[in-house]
Amino acid sequence: MNELQPVLDGESLITPAAVEADIAALHPSHDGDQLAIATAELGLVLHTARQGFESGRDPVQTMRWTVEALHKTRRKVNPRVWRALIPLAQEHPVAEYFHRDPFTRWSFRKPRGYSGDARLLDFIYQHESVQGDVADALPVGQSLYAYSKYYPSCVAVRERRDLLTRQVDEIADERGQGTEVLTIAAGHLREADNSVALKDGRISRWVALDQDPMSVGSVARDFSGSRVEAIDGSVRGLLTDAYKLGTFDFVYSAGLYDYLTDAVAIRLTKRCMKMLKPGGTLLFANFSPELTDDGYMETFMDWTLLLRSEADMWSIVNASVDRNTVDASVFFGENRNIVYAVIRKRD
Repeated sequence: MNELQPVLDGESLITPAAVEADIAALHPSHDGDQLAIATAELGLVLHTARQGFESGRDPVQTMRWTVEALHKTRRKVNPRVWRALIPLAQEHPVAEYFHRDPFTRWSFRKPRGYSGDARLLDFIYQHESVQGDVADALPVGQSLYAYSKYYPSCVAVRERRDLLTRQVDEIADERGQGTEVLTIAAGHLREADNSVALKDGRISRWVALDQDPMSVGSVARDFSGSRVEAIDGSVRGLLTDAYKLGTFDFVYSAGLYDYLTDAVAIRLTKRCMKMLKPGGTLLFANFSPELTDDGYMETFMDWTLLLRSEADMWSIVNASVDRNTVDASVFFGENRNIVYAVIRKRD
């Protein structure tokens, strides 16, 4: 059976091609010598990784070493040079070994047509729904997947899920019966699984909006009979108020801003602020430049992200709100791979 494919919101979300264009504009040329040197260094990394797999060495050691080597290479070279290196890694024979990991393979092949989909996050969560894929993998792939739980990015994403659950429950504690929540780019809404406020009935409406019909269908099925309402919708639809969703005590978007340009991120933040009740809270998150498995994500996983620093998050906040009317903070998760912005509208 063919899965439904989402209609991607091309006016809002970044794509690898868009990143290429932005990098080309910011870095109109690169030193040919640097590209030649970087290509040679990358070739050595890939050759060494392939030798590691073929020699029968512990594949986890090879994975750990490769992730660190790709990170160092990415940080050392001009961004345009790095973009030129990505296809070289993806086309190298060693990619076949990394793609035995069902997590890496799913990201690279993009069965739902885009990066960072909800099922990919389920691999990060070690969710029961992906255990069949893991069981079907070759032993090398199973070993690599078992190690993936230690990737800094994966640790940060699991922490993000739990942080969101706590935020929902704390806001429901504060706001009381009838709390209303909006999740933008909800995915499978795994943070709701352990929400005490949802189970206790203190949330009167939890709107889970996503542009992927597969994710919307999953949420509708998993939370049938609860206060969760799954809606098929995009950033563009939100910006034009196409869904007439009303106002909320808590609006959050945990993984969407990684794919939004600054201009769209600011527009969306302004729109979200208009959907807050007095005293309501907005939270958005972004992978930070302190991510240490970025090189692996962009090569063998083909997972392109816009990384934002603490200063970048403040720039979005300051461009979106009158600081005299809100309380705002920006903070990192424990391993600093994800950075959060929280804006609370004053009563």
